[in-house]
Amino acid sequence: MSHSHDASVAADSPVHVRIGVANLTRQAMMGVDITGIANGLIEEATRNPDNAGALMDLAIVAQLGGNQEAGLKIQNDALEIGRLFRIPSQVASPRLRVLAIAAASDIGGNTPIDFLLHGSDIELYMLYVVPGLPLPQPIPPHDVAVVVASPDKATAALEEIERMVQQWPCKVLNPPQNIARQDRDRLFHVLQGIDGLRIPSTARVTRQQLIDFAATGANLGALLPDGAFPLIVRPTESHAGRGLHKLDQPSDLVAYLEGRDEQHFFLSSYLHYASADGMFRKYRIVLIDGRPFACHMAISDQWKIWYLNAEMAESADKRAEEAVWMDSFDDGFAKRHEHALAQLASKLGLEYVAIDCAELPDGRLLVFETDNCSIVHDMDSPEIFPYKVPAMRKLFDAFVAMIGTYSARVATRAA
Repeated sequence: MSHSHDASVAADSPVHVRIGVANLTRQAMMGVDITGIANGLIEEATRNPDNAGALMDLAIVAQLGGNQEAGLKIQNDALEIGRLFRIPSQVASPRLRVLAIAAASDIGGNTPIDFLLHGSDIELYMLYVVPGLPLPQPIPPHDVAVVVASPDKATAALEEIERMVQQWPCKVLNPPQNIARQDRDRLFHVLQGIDGLRIPSTARVTRQQLIDFAATGANLGALLPDGAFPLIVRPTESHAGRGLHKLDQPSDLVAYLEGRDEQHFFLSSYLHYASADGMFRKYRIVLIDGRPFACHMAISDQWKIWYLNAEMAESADKRAEEAVWMDSFDDGFAKRHEHALAQLASKLGLEYVAIDCAELPDGRLLVFETDNCSIVHDMDSPEIFPYKVPAMRKLFDAFVAMIGTYSARVATRAA
């Protein structure tokens, strides 16, 4: 295994075995006593202080229990010991080996690839690239590599990965320079102008710029070209609606900033996307090698919507509508937006990416964000959401098939 840059290399670095995010999250969702798992991991880490795998799993358990700060500290300790991990396949003789190239981040900061590979005959290795720490050596042979780091939490790591993979010996999916295009302000420039697609004008602004604008109310165009009230503001590292707020006039900014201490924000135009019945519908779809797959649909009477606050489990009517949307996805939603999605896939240049979107009253696809790290899983109750089981199986099978396709292409080229 050769590398394209002269980063220091840790000789004979062992591969640490870990349970992994998907397996631990599944157990937590099934009601398994996480405390018992944590105690076992603590015992193992105490008995064998060099077991970075036990520490990485302990870091996940801490975050699942709501203690993100402790989890990240344990993860940092683990990565000081080792940066190469194996999550064993569920079959005795795996058909393929995938190397996920990750960054040190919280539980949602890397592509949830072990969810996507769950139940497959593929073995997963994870290499964490930490700026300033050496690369482990040797890196195990693998058929395909996938960059799984996040665009908004791992800038330095992505830059390091970009240098590293320029001469990688196998196919590298989700190139780091393309992952970086997904920052909200960059994504607007990448996707605007696609026929049949709208993306709100978006700019990155400082706290001081917002304070100055709130004081004068003048020249919104200097902050946000093509911007108009109402506006949406959020901290730059916000997810799942944290700190997300709609502003109807400049003075609304004053109250908003009084309640927050962040220094950097995204400002974007608000596009009203309610359907004719007054309800808002937000979709998560996944593109796998350019092909769209249904992930979920959230329905709410509020514009600020994501799946967890839409109370889908409490409403049989909402679930019935989601089921129809998922069952008819290929001939319905995907067909309606075929051109826009194809253009989006081409411009993003990512083999795997999730899209949060809606449909505007005029029929155009409204794109809120794209993210290679959005959680995609099959943990919803099959009793409450029976229609999701085949939909998620189809998505996972497509991901596994894509890995096989690129592996075969590499083998053919090598031959």
